[in-house]
Amino acid sequence: MNSQMIRATYLIETPLDPARVAEVMAGEQSCGTFTRVQGETDELRARARAVVEDITLLDAADRPALPNAWLERQHPDAARYQRARVRIAFPTANIGANLPTLAATVSGNLYDLGEVTGLRLERLSLPSNYRAQFDMPRLGIAGTRRATGVARGPLVGTIIKPNVGLSPEQTAHLVAQLCAAGVDFIKDDEVCANPAHAPLAQRVEAVMAVVRAHRDRTGRDVMVAFNISDETDAMLRHADLIERAGGSCVMASLNWCGYSAIQTLRRHTPLALHGHRNGYGALARHPLLGIGFQAYQVLWRLAGVDHMHVHGLQGKFSQTDDEVVESARDCLAPLASGLDDAVMPAFSSGQWAGTVPATWDALHTDDLMFMSGGGILAHPDGPAAGVQSIRDAWDAVRAGKTLAEYAAQAPALQRALAHFGGAA
Repeated sequence: MNSQMIRATYLIETPLDPARVAEVMAGEQSCGTFTRVQGETDELRARARAVVEDITLLDAADRPALPNAWLERQHPDAARYQRARVRIAFPTANIGANLPTLAATVSGNLYDLGEVTGLRLERLSLPSNYRAQFDMPRLGIAGTRRATGVARGPLVGTIIKPNVGLSPEQTAHLVAQLCAAGVDFIKDDEVCANPAHAPLAQRVEAVMAVVRAHRDRTGRDVMVAFNISDETDAMLRHADLIERAGGSCVMASLNWCGYSAIQTLRRHTPLALHGHRNGYGALARHPLLGIGFQAYQVLWRLAGVDHMHVHGLQGKFSQTDDEVVESARDCLAPLASGLDDAVMPAFSSGQWAGTVPATWDALHTDDLMFMSGGGILAHPDGPAAGVQSIRDAWDAVRAGKTLAEYAAQAPALQRALAHFGGAA
């Protein structure tokens, strides 16, 4: 096996011969065409052309998954659309340590090919020496635990939404309540970055004042992920502001900031980089279009993020629980052999004490962020009880007990189960 190859696995749909289509894909993203052109010597082709390594035929459909004007013109009588899984190896020398070009190589024009009625990048595999040319997580799992002082158990977190109109002072008041309640992690909402009613500079100053006061009083550091999504130079200024104020984390909306901006931010700041994937559904929700999470998180981890959102089990979004679990496992797996570059998966959306057993049963690890909004803030006995109910649930699953059994000695958990929907 050539160790200097990036391997990409695709799901395709086509009315044509899948083997021929795979060769078109390989040529389009390397030599430029599936057939030889002037100047394309055997030596050049051997060095630079992508290679089709495997084709596995799957099921077929009698209707195309996606419209395709080229096929309608060229093959108007097409009636059977074969699906196949294709693996293609791309020479690293074609790309270099260039993340945007890597993304363009394994995706790029492939989505526009006339030969396919469906194409999805499912997986990426990198050689170790190629992965090592890119940024590593600055904190990752171990560093995030050190920064928060949480040596054991998940990081229990929540979300504040100053975008609903809270002023910097009101936001700080809420943060003070959450710190007192015992959370480990607080993040901004993805649609709140620098609004007129709560400018980021004022919000950082107000919030970090109460975080520092909490630390001085209790010895506990609460990590706050300020959303600094913006134009690149502005993000660098915002990160510096947060660092000067004693903060430990910044958050960015990955899809809208872009690979280059996130790389620049990573190289600029020592703070934890919390990667929010909002918009991922547009890239992944159709089963025969876009990008699967394994490939998606590979690219963003090369940009150096420390945390990645995976949504939550039994949550409010469209992903199946199996997809959420697989996404978390992807984050926890090394990108290449011999490397310690795992990032911390962030579970959110509809999470509360009752979703802890499913999370534990799926992963059997607490190297994760477990973020709960209503499960903490709407607990009938207040936020502190909400946080405690989640910690009780994790203690229960580690002890091999059901939540109902453990709740007999854990009143906060008992109240959560009664209020939010019964034992899980």
